[in-house]
Amino acid sequence: MDNILLGVGTQKGLFLGRRRGDGSWGFTGPHFPMQAVYSVAIDTRRSVPRLLAGADSSHWGPSVFRSDDLGASWHEPARPAVKFPQGTDTSLERVWQLHPAGAAAPDVVYAGTEPGALFRSDDGGETFEFVRSLWEHPQREHWGAGFGGQAVHTVVTDPRDPGAVTVAVSTGGVYRSRDGGASWAPSNTGVRADFLPDPYPEFGQCVHKIAQDPTDPDRLYLQNHGGVYRSDDGGALWTDIGKGLPADFGFAVTTHPRLGGVAYVFPVSDGGDRYPPGYRCQVYRTEDAGGSWSALSAGLPHEDHYGIVLRDALRTDDADPAGVYFGNRNGEVYASADEGDSWKLVASHLPAVLCVRAAVVQ
Repeated sequence: MDNILLGVGTQKGLFLGRRRGDGSWGFTGPHFPMQAVYSVAIDTRRSVPRLLAGADSSHWGPSVFRSDDLGASWHEPARPAVKFPQGTDTSLERVWQLHPAGAAAPDVVYAGTEPGALFRSDDGGETFEFVRSLWEHPQREHWGAGFGGQAVHTVVTDPRDPGAVTVAVSTGGVYRSRDGGASWAPSNTGVRADFLPDPYPEFGQCVHKIAQDPTDPDRLYLQNHGGVYRSDDGGALWTDIGKGLPADFGFAVTTHPRLGGVAYVFPVSDGGDRYPPGYRCQVYRTEDAGGSWSALSAGLPHEDHYGIVLRDALRTDDADPAGVYFGNRNGEVYASADEGDSWKLVASHLPAVLCVRAAVVQ
């Protein structure tokens, strides 16, 4: 059985889980108690996996911590790893995303932040440089702030091309760079923004999450504030694939680590309640790139259930068969060791879950 590390960022600290040989789980934590952990990365590109955590202290402010011993100890740099430079007239509120780039750029890590900005590290997340070109994009001053704040919350990199980077901004939409971040262009054609006078604007969509297909990096899946979409050309054009879902609103989307066309979402009713449709705890999976969807609920609560899954709290690992994980605002974490066919509760009574990450480690 693969040795899995599961990172669970919550409103009050980080919890680290390890799967035992009998399939049960044990957790340590909270690491960073009383700090909201919005972002976690497990960087397995290194000989020794590195953990990165974006934690936000209400007293000391936000910081990026790193561990090279699977969470036994943590290092915080003497100077902030992520910091807005002088002249921007702003300061960091939190780090929403920590994204290790592909094997072609083994030391590159991106950080997406609130306010909506991008930072790049070339030393595995020890220090970060401000990507000024995105901050100075002429459309940035017109980006709105979603209910959760204005943030670069998603970073996607192309494993074939280190210069190809895609980000999602709430509320700004999708932006792509094909020159290593020197320039950026909006990439939202086909994505609705029902809350704007023009429902199909060039930018301004409230994109909640993007995930990349493992076999075709040009295929992307997008969970929008109303609508689930797929792009087959790297985000240039988006097609609605929400038919067959009980609701096309939601926050999270993730993909299988190896199988093309397989993606997962957790629908949420877009009404006044914002609960799972019918108060049913169900993950939906497509195995044909959004042509059809199947409800996955074996082992999940069948009675009324009100926990919703936030944008970074549904993920897969790189095991074979793949594990799928989600945490909700009820403080519950569910895991599937068979690609979503069945589930078990592995943690409960945690603070509200903000993000999860899982990977095979030695």
